Amino acid sequence: MNEKTRTLTLTSALDAPRVETSGKAGPLSYYVGGEGPPMLLIHSINAAGSAYEIRPIFEEMTRTHRVYAPDLPGFGFSDRSDRNYTSRLMTDAVHDMLSVMAGEAGPKPVNALALSLSSEFLARATVETPERFRTLAFITPTGFSNRSAHLGRTRTSREVPGLYAFLTFPLWSNALFSALTSHASIRFFLRKTFGSDDFDEGLLQYDYLTTHQPGARYAPYAFVSGRLFSVNVLELYAQLEVPVWMTTASKGDFANFSNPGWAKRRPNWVVKEFDTGALPQFECPEAFCAAYRAFLQA
Repeated sequence: MNEKTRTLTLTSALDAPRVETSGKAGPLSYYVGGEGPPMLLIHSINAAGSAYEIRPIFEEMTRTHRVYAPDLPGFGFSDRSDRNYTSRLMTDAVHDMLSVMAGEAGPKPVNALALSLSSEFLARATVETPERFRTLAFITPTGFSNRSAHLGRTRTSREVPGLYAFLTFPLWSNALFSALTSHASIRFFLRKTFGSDDFDEGLLQYDYLTTHQPGARYAPYAFVSGRLFSVNVLELYAQLEVPVWMTTASKGDFANFSNPGWAKRRPNWVVKEFDTGALPQFECPEAFCAAYRAFLQA
C-alpha cells in the first residue's frame, strides 16, 4: 500500500489558530492561543505523536497564558520529509519556537512543558539558553534508566546500529508502518500507556489520522531505532538550574519508568506523583492543572 492510498485529511489537533514558521529545524507549524505570560507546550515523540496529547493543558492554560504548541519536525503539519531526525533537530525546533515567542512578547523567560522523550529536547535547549526559561515541567520524562550510561562517551544517541535502515527498507517500510498504526495497534499502545481501557477516544482517532499522512513514518522510525534518545541524560538534567516540575506514572507500562529518586534529591526539582498512566492530563485534568498552576505560582 503506498502513501497516497493511506492519506486522510488532517484536521487541527487543537481548537486554536495554527501558524507556520521556518527556522533551523525547517518548516514548523504551531498552535497559539490565550493572553498573558508566554508558555510553551511540547508533545511527546512516538509513532503517533501530536499536539492533541497536550490538549487538556492547552485548553486550561490559555485562560491565563499566551500558549504556543508546536508540531515537532516529522509530525502534524510540520515538515515530514525524509531527512535525518535527531535530537539536535528536535532541540533546534524548540529554539525556533523561542524565537517566535520572543518576536511577539520580547525575550522574557518562558514557562515550558514537555512530554516523555521531548523532555530531553527541552532540557538541552534550556542548558544551551538558560536565560530563556522561567520554569520547566516534564511529564513522565525519559532518561532515568541506567541503560544509556553503559553506551560510553563515544556515542551521542542510543540508536541501535542498522535498525533504521531495516525499518525503512523499501520492500516492507510502508507495510510495517501500516501495521504499527492500525486502529488495533494504536488502541493496544494507548492501553499500555494509560494502564487501562479507559483512555481518551479522541486521542485514539487523532492518532490514527495523523499517522496516515505522507511522510508520517520517517520521524517515528527514527524514534523506534533509538536515534532520538540521548546518552547520559541525567548529566543533562543535572545542569538545569531553573525550577523543574516532574510528574510520574503509577499505572501502565510507564509506571516507575521515570524513577523519581534522583529528582527528589535535587533542590530545584519538584516531583508530583499521580495515580494514573503516563498522561495524567487526560485522566485527572483538573487535579493536574491545579498542581501545575500551584508550581508556577510558587
